[in-house]
Order: sequence, then structure tokens, then C-alpha cells
Amino acid sequence: MKIAIVLNTSWNIYNFRLGLIRSLMNHGHEITAVAPHDEYSQKLIDLGCNYEKVTMDSRGANPIKDFGLTIELFRIYRRVRPDVILHFTVKPNIYGTFAARLLNIPAINNVCGLGTVFLNGGIVSFIAKMLYKLAFRYPKTVLFQNYQDRDLFIDEKLIQENITELVPGSGINLKNFIPSALPRNKKFTFLLISRLILDKGIFEFIGAIKKLNKRGIKARYQVLGAIDEEHRRGIPAQVINSWIEEGLIEYLGRVPDVRDYIKNADCIVLPSYREGTPRTLLEAASMARPIVTTNVAGCNNVVQDSYNGFLCNLMDSQDLADTMEKMYKLSFEQRKSFGLKGRAHVEKIYNENIVIDKYKDLVNKVA
Repeated sequence: MKIAIVLNTSWNIYNFRLGLIRSLMNHGHEITAVAPHDEYSQKLIDLGCNYEKVTMDSRGANPIKDFGLTIELFRIYRRVRPDVILHFTVKPNIYGTFAARLLNIPAINNVCGLGTVFLNGGIVSFIAKMLYKLAFRYPKTVLFQNYQDRDLFIDEKLIQENITELVPGSGINLKNFIPSALPRNKKFTFLLISRLILDKGIFEFIGAIKKLNKRGIKARYQVLGAIDEEHRRGIPAQVINSWIEEGLIEYLGRVPDVRDYIKNADCIVLPSYREGTPRTLLEAASMARPIVTTNVAGCNNVVQDSYNGFLCNLMDSQDLADTMEKMYKLSFEQRKSFGLKGRAHVEKIYNENIVIDKYKDLVNKVA
């Protein structure tokens, strides 16, 4: 069977869908990766995928401009003629579905998260919801990564409940992200891994650091992730540099492999405003690290308060500071216990094989 996998970046396909691709290929399926070209496009080709370049701006939200994406994807789908298309992320979910419908190709969609258009409201949010409502009449199945997102779509009548299913994010490869001994750092190390945009709670993290410094908490605060100034909610490099110069954070940049950084951290922090299923937290929990994150959809599915980490209030740097201080003051054994419980939770719920089996079953149903 010919299967197309469509995402907003080749990097995303390679880093988050590699296990799925390998499993589908091992079962004799021909895979075509459809995404903008980046340094990971060749890796997909080397893996044995066909590759189709598409023009897609994952940062912006201009429905009129983006409608041209439907035409581009239509041409790609008509040329490749896949038997089924797997769409991930917002724009493929909407515009890819329109293109697939025009060619009567069955589509399976995955809502990886709601994105900034849902968080911020306004006319763009209204248009995005209307586009979802139009597009989501056509897929065979739409997968959601947490029940809160699915219920929101159903409640706002953007989708019929009978085509929805839940899946635990992209899952996690438990053999790649293995538990490691909790470090005994001379200076307690908090690590935030995220793209540097407002909706990941970066400013709340900085506010919390300032409060903790005033309290005399002696800790290191590391930030790992790409600066994305072109994103409409991106944080300017000048602002990030000011935090570095002020000594508030250690900026680690963007790296191809986060495991060593997680291994060397005492606690992972993600004060995000909303997630599908945050990959950062899955990786941290899988490596047996305690976590501080917000009590919002996605995050509170991975972290259970006072079990494998602590939950804090949304958009509240004061509460984030209090929660980070609470983690800081735990005994080594308590934090170790949190980490081991997180690993057990991931093994039970978020094993990548659960996600892969779900997709193989869905593909077979539409074949």
C-alpha cells in the first residue's frame, strides 16, 4: 500500500514519526513523506521514503494565502496517488484534507495540539474553526492526543464524535529514552526544552527565575530550543540575549539530541499554555526525571500532581516559582521516586508501540 505522511517540517516527521514509518515499511508499505525541505529531508530519503517537497509556512496563519497549499497538495497527491494519507499538524489537517477529498483519497488526521489560533481568539481563531469544521467532514478518522481537545471540537460542533479517537501523542520509544540515575548536581538544575514562543510560558519561566533569585535559591536555569522570531508569537533574539546577559538563563540553543541534557538535569520545566501531548514531557518522564508543568490539557495528562511531578497554575509566574521551589526543596529520594513513577506511567500509557498499532489498524480498515 502507498501511504503519504504529511507534516509541517521534515524534522518533525523524522524525529516524531520515525518508529511509525519503519514499522509501516517493515510491513511492506511504500511511504511518501510530504513536507517542506530542511536538513532532515535527505534523512527521510536515506531511510527509504519517497520525498515530496511542499511549500508550507508553519509559523503564520493566513487562510487566504494558505489556501494555495490545497492546490499544491492536490498536485502532489494526484501525482503520487497514495492509497491513504496521514495528516499531522494544523495546515495539513485542513488544506491536505481538502486536497485529499478532491481526489477521493481516504485521510486519517491527527490533531497534535490546538495551536495559537485557538488560544488567542479573534477573527483568525474564528476562521480557523470554520476551516476545521469544513475540513473535518471528510477524514475517515481524526485522532486527538487528549480528551480535552477532542471534547472541545465536539462541543463546538467542529466534528462528528463518531469519527474521533484518542491516541497517546506520538508515543515515546522506550528503548531510546531510558531511565538514568538522577544526578547529584552541586547546583540544582532546572531545564526547559521548548521552541521559544510566548505560548510555551517562557516569560512566566523568566518571572519565576527572578522571584527565586530574590529568595536566595541557588539554582541553574537552562533553556534548550530554537529561537523562532518569524513566528507571530516568537520571542525576539534580542530579548533572549538580554536574559543571558543578565545571568538569568543558560541558553543551550537547538540540538539534535536532547537526552544528555535531560540526563544532567534535576527537573524538567514546561509552563505551556496548552499542549496536545508534549513530547518534551514524555522524554523527561521516560528518562525518569521529575517535572514541573502547568495544569492544562496535554501537560496534566503526562504529569499527575505530587505523583511524578508538580502542576502549577496557568500564566502565573508566582505560582510557578512556588512550585519550582517546592521541587527544589524535596529530598533526593522524593525526586527520584517522582522520576521512577513517571517512567512507569509512560511505559503504561505512552509506549510508541501503542500508537503504531493504532495506525496500522486504521490503515488496514481504510485499505
